[in-house]
Amino acid sequence: MEKLVIGIDVGGTRIRAALAPAAGGGVLRTASAGAGNPRSVLPEVLTSRLAACVAPLAEAAGTGRIAAVVAGVAGAEPRNPDDVGTRVAHAALRTALRLGGVRAVPVQIRGDTEIAFAAGPGAPSAGLVAIAGTGASAARVAGRRQTATIDGHGWLLGDEGSGFWIARQALRAALRSLDGRGPATALVGLLTAATGGGERGERALGARGGGAERAAEDGGAGRVWERDSAAPPHKADPVARIALVDAGFAGAPVEIARLCPVVVRAAAAGDAVAGAILDEAADHLAQTVAVLAPAPGEPLVTTGALLAPAGPLLPRFTARMRPYDVTPAPVPDGLAGAVALARAML
Repeated sequence: MEKLVIGIDVGGTRIRAALAPAAGGGVLRTASAGAGNPRSVLPEVLTSRLAACVAPLAEAAGTGRIAAVVAGVAGAEPRNPDDVGTRVAHAALRTALRLGGVRAVPVQIRGDTEIAFAAGPGAPSAGLVAIAGTGASAARVAGRRQTATIDGHGWLLGDEGSGFWIARQALRAALRSLDGRGPATALVGLLTAATGGGERGERALGARGGGAERAAEDGGAGRVWERDSAAPPHKADPVARIALVDAGFAGAPVEIARLCPVVVRAAAAGDAVAGAILDEAADHLAQTVAVLAPAPGEPLVTTGALLAPAGPLLPRFTARMRPYDVTPAPVPDGLAGAVALARAML
């Protein structure tokens, strides 16, 4: 009877799981669920979501065929035996496996950086990995184990260059623009609309004679609000400011991070403020990797929505890595790496 393995990528935005033959070959079945970072998701919610992923895979595998399970977990630090995130994730996964009828199976909780790196071309065992999605971090890996980590400190204390960081910087820039403390930017109208303010952001920009499109055409950061305007920003429609402030405080970090694509679109349309935010994000990510002292030509695997294949920050980040003679190898996520590490357990 052919043995099977389960690999799981537990991220800050979603969970993905895969069932694959232990001896190698393609994935047999996948499943997914919502966000799973144990530092931002309640234990019972994490257990429920893991169970929703494990159940269809266990059913497809049949009784007694699953030989190993590896989960790479954002927010877990397996090197620390007292790490709360790792303990919560391990307990949640064990419960999810039991509910799915999978018992007495070797289980490993790994860092999300470890499975992301293992997903690189040829499943490398040593090198660097950079992740930029809802959060952001970089790590050095040796012998398939994370040996040093930079950032990944969460939305409040770090994650510089992440999707959350970009969205927060954009909200700040839009508010500064509305207040008259910063340059005009299409982000005012676009973010107000994206957060449910509808045309209010357009009216706020319209107070100086142009909407979001006009701001983008002007280069976004071309001018600060006119001080002698007939309707200066502090007298313009205040509802736009309230809508943006509410967006910053009402949602969980993962919800705020979902505004990141708005910034990417504004930058692509020529908004200079949005473009500067993306440039600074790429600077932060490059600096994070630089602390790990990249050696010329060593593997650098990247993933997360911002640095995956076709990720919006990948070209900027790649350019910033050239002085180190390191070329990023982007992968969609760490799922293939989790499968590879599960196979390596046998």
